[in-house]
Amino acid sequence: MMAALLFGSFIVLIFLGIPVAFSLGLASLLYLVIGDIPLTIIPQRMFGGLNSFTLLCIPGFILAGNLMNAGGITDRIIHFANSILGHIRGGLGLANVGASMGFSGISGTALADTASIGSVMIPSMKKQGYGAGFSAAVTASSSVVGPIIPPSLPMIMVGTLAALSIGDLFAAGIIPGLLLGLGLMIPTYLISVKRGYPKGKRSTLKEIWTSFSGAFWALFMTIIILYGILGGYFTPTEASIIAVLYAVVVGLLVYKELKVKDLPSIILKSMVSAASIMLLVGFANLFGWIMTREQIPQLIADSILGFSTNSVVVILLIILLLLFVGTFMETIAALVILFPVLLPVATQIGMDPIQFGVVMVLTLVIGLMTPPVGVCLFVASQIGRVTMGKVVRELVPFFGIALLVLLLVAFVPQITLFLPNLFE
Repeated sequence: MMAALLFGSFIVLIFLGIPVAFSLGLASLLYLVIGDIPLTIIPQRMFGGLNSFTLLCIPGFILAGNLMNAGGITDRIIHFANSILGHIRGGLGLANVGASMGFSGISGTALADTASIGSVMIPSMKKQGYGAGFSAAVTASSSVVGPIIPPSLPMIMVGTLAALSIGDLFAAGIIPGLLLGLGLMIPTYLISVKRGYPKGKRSTLKEIWTSFSGAFWALFMTIIILYGILGGYFTPTEASIIAVLYAVVVGLLVYKELKVKDLPSIILKSMVSAASIMLLVGFANLFGWIMTREQIPQLIADSILGFSTNSVVVILLIILLLLFVGTFMETIAALVILFPVLLPVATQIGMDPIQFGVVMVLTLVIGLMTPPVGVCLFVASQIGRVTMGKVVRELVPFFGIALLVLLLVAFVPQITLFLPNLFE
């Protein structure tokens, strides 16, 4: 009865349009009041969920991404991608996907990718004759590469929740992220050929080199972060601070588009983003504690394994559950609540925790481009000034590719484990 109250109130609050963090908090508060549980448990559990040195890297990476973006990184990455792919039929669409793959190493979040890349690419694509729905669909689908290719905020959360190596998780996301990005180029190209979308002129080697030189310092930040973490030279939290210092130096002295007067507003914007994530993590930890108290994780595990102990069936059931959750719940909140619940189920059928972490993140971020609450879908449609219905219709082939990559990652362990094993 109390479990039904918890989930029922949460779902009602979500559909009333209340932000996920506050929906989690209010549902938990209602449970505690009716259950006559001391409210002192709220600050205790929230602080317990946030009391982690590793979580300090989240504001660091958010600030580094905002600094790089303010320093002109978006335009340079787009220019580099377009110099390589622009001469192909539908080249601007392909450059959109390629830019998302490059930008993912800077932002670590899908929404930042959609907003930054989309604000430039969607109007440009529409101007050159691409359909508005198609332009928004390419942007929304390619932006989900962001949380897979490192650095990735959801991967950091997975590592924190299960005491897994964040370096291994970052390495495990590289191949799936590249597969997803390259896979999304296939429907982009085929649809462009079918509809006769334009292609640009071929860039000379000099032009390609110039565009690469412009984007090099931005892309090099990802290499520094990965090499430093995987090589054991610094922790993820230390890496985030190094990324901030690097972004300031590059923005002020190399690109010279970042101004000292802009720093306070960028820091404030980053503080707001980080605070919203931390609040979400705190309330989600409280919600998760209540679930454990009600033995919901054990109930879910028993239900899944009671239905079948076949590893293929169990993995498919987990994927279906996460796809459903991902359509209406924010990725980090879903991870905090469900990862500790589902990890024991995955390990019981022989799945490596690192592989499962990547599978879970990939499954949930696919929800960011699917209705009814896909935030990337919503932002892309707003930028493109096109109805979500038209974008959803255009998204179908991209969603199919994303599902295919997801199944490969879920059933072929070496796709995720090859690089982590290589760096051991």
